[in-house]
Amino acid sequence: MRHDRLPDGFGVRIDPRVRAFSGGRILIGGSPARMLRLAPEAAELIGDGYLEVTDTKSAIVARRLLDSGVANPRPRLLPSPDDVTVVVPLYNNADGLVRLLGSLRGHNVIVVDDGSDEPVRIPPRPGRGQVTVLRHERPLGPAAARNAGLRAASTGFVAFLDSDVVPRSGWLEVMLGHFSDPQVALVAPRIIALDSESNALARYEHTRSSLDLGRREAAVHARGIVSYVPSAALLARRAALLGEGGFDESMQVAEDVDLCWRLERAGWRLRYEPAAHVAHDHRVEFRAWFTRKLFYGTGAAPLGKRHGEMVSPLSVPKWTVLAAILFATLSKWGLLGGLVTLATALVRMRRVFAELDNPTRIAAVYLARGFFAGLWRLASAMCRDYWPVTLLAVLASKRIRKIAVTMALADGLADWFTHRDSGGLDPLRYVAYKRLDDVAYGTGLWLGVIRARSFEALKPHVPPN
Repeated sequence: MRHDRLPDGFGVRIDPRVRAFSGGRILIGGSPARMLRLAPEAAELIGDGYLEVTDTKSAIVARRLLDSGVANPRPRLLPSPDDVTVVVPLYNNADGLVRLLGSLRGHNVIVVDDGSDEPVRIPPRPGRGQVTVLRHERPLGPAAARNAGLRAASTGFVAFLDSDVVPRSGWLEVMLGHFSDPQVALVAPRIIALDSESNALARYEHTRSSLDLGRREAAVHARGIVSYVPSAALLARRAALLGEGGFDESMQVAEDVDLCWRLERAGWRLRYEPAAHVAHDHRVEFRAWFTRKLFYGTGAAPLGKRHGEMVSPLSVPKWTVLAAILFATLSKWGLLGGLVTLATALVRMRRVFAELDNPTRIAAVYLARGFFAGLWRLASAMCRDYWPVTLLAVLASKRIRKIAVTMALADGLADWFTHRDSGGLDPLRYVAYKRLDDVAYGTGLWLGVIRARSFEALKPHVPPN
């Protein structure tokens, strides 16, 4: 039986992006965004935005804040690093393994050699923990290799590290604290670039790698800002993964996404902790990079068969889609229709905020944010997931061509502006790589859909409101 109560001393802090109204009794924020109403007694417990669990009542409030996504955990209890086994799936990367083992001090390691051409041999590591090697005589895939290590481990926690990563100082301790919450099954670090300067592609990957989920800490939710975490580096509660069957060994790609969503569906909590850093040896040679992005795209189709609309590449409210189409006509009636659509949405949203001061202003702010966020999602999907459809439309219509080119440039430049402080790549090359990145992934997506004979991974999702 799983005990869900947060321990005394566990803290939660309201996310800085959350807005408080009515003396802190109403909180708006989180991902997905929501409005949370609190009883006056609960609002008093939060005070200046921090709540420490001291009894059952405060534990219930803290749990609600965490599950609503408006607060982040600040754990104080730390499970012992001695209760962690590092599992390394390996296939033909002996040099990477040596580099990784050199960065691990005092950890017990299980290396699962997944049918490498040459069986792995571990150099002596005096005083650095025991290394056990398991070998598959033929490659069974990374999911099977991780499961083999998971089953062989005897500790309460397992850290999965691919052979092409190098953890940074303090990576494990930063994540371990989250497991003082008995409902947390999995925590992932931020994955940064091992090589960030060797060429322009390395600088782009340093800024926009598919594995780097950014600087913002978050709960992992299928529909949240962090919808999954990559398996290149994970720390997991062993019993939770064993209880859910571990990684799906039939999947050669996107098995990490599948695991996250199955754990979430089973009621477990997952966290993304960007304060912990693990460096990854990104592919920075163009052909290998493009091929890898395409490979990632092929994972959407098997996910669609397992998880349905959760894998949808586009989730935008109906009113956003309608307003965007009307504005895109570039006509007087289209402009009028778009404004009427937004005004109607504003009236409906105002009702939600009716109990707050200045409900019209608050509704207008969130309507504008939602509309522009929806526009960027449409632009991104047009250039990424649906680029073959966009290409056909561009060839058929001069008007659509102008709109598509404008949106593709605007989306790329906005993305560059958002990430401009981390990579140093000029906007022209950044946008070019961004569009190639999207074409590669989108091509893999369509190839996977065709092979699976299932279009579930391409179906847009329209929220009820």
